[in-house]
Amino acid sequence: MACCQSYSPNYFEINDILCTEERISCRIEVELFGLGFLDSSSQFENLKVGSKVEFPLWLAESLKNLQNSVVSVDIPNIYKEAYREILEADADAVVLSKWNPYFYELGIYVQKFGDRESEQITESLLQTFKSRFRLVMDWAQNPVSDPTLGSQLPRLERDLFLYGRKAKLRLLEWLKMGTNSILPSEITANLKKRKRSDYELE
Repeated sequence: MACCQSYSPNYFEINDILCTEERISCRIEVELFGLGFLDSSSQFENLKVGSKVEFPLWLAESLKNLQNSVVSVDIPNIYKEAYREILEADADAVVLSKWNPYFYELGIYVQKFGDRESEQITESLLQTFKSRFRLVMDWAQNPVSDPTLGSQLPRLERDLFLYGRKAKLRLLEWLKMGTNSILPSEITANLKKRKRSDYELE
């Protein structure tokens, strides 16, 4: 995921592929013939209405978005009210990568399924990111004793952390070089020459 642009689903993006492999609990809304084997607890040949099955997100989304929805999607627990309250209380204290390594990316998909809770999920994702952004940048700009810190962050925050670290190293390298290498731009030099010539003409 490029850091310079907002995250959006991308069929060819490896992060998006990994994110959409997340298994989502779904309730079957239409009897599916010959697919009873998908429910390990069922002894029927067909997948009956009301059966609970886990599908990867990419498949669950496709089945839900059909003209006549085949499944209804159950929102993962980490986006439900109880977990949102934990984030609201102190998002900085939560190890989000343990909840899901693609917490933000998956949340973007899930909020489309939330119906009644979509707005709350979206707001929670935004507030969580805003709350943790300063913390992640602080870790990136200052020495951290824990070398595994980057791996403890969800993917989006880890990318920001690594970009921040690289930017800090480049800044330190530039400062060590001194200011002798800073040269005025050609535009500035030409502007000064023009002003000087204007004064001479006067």
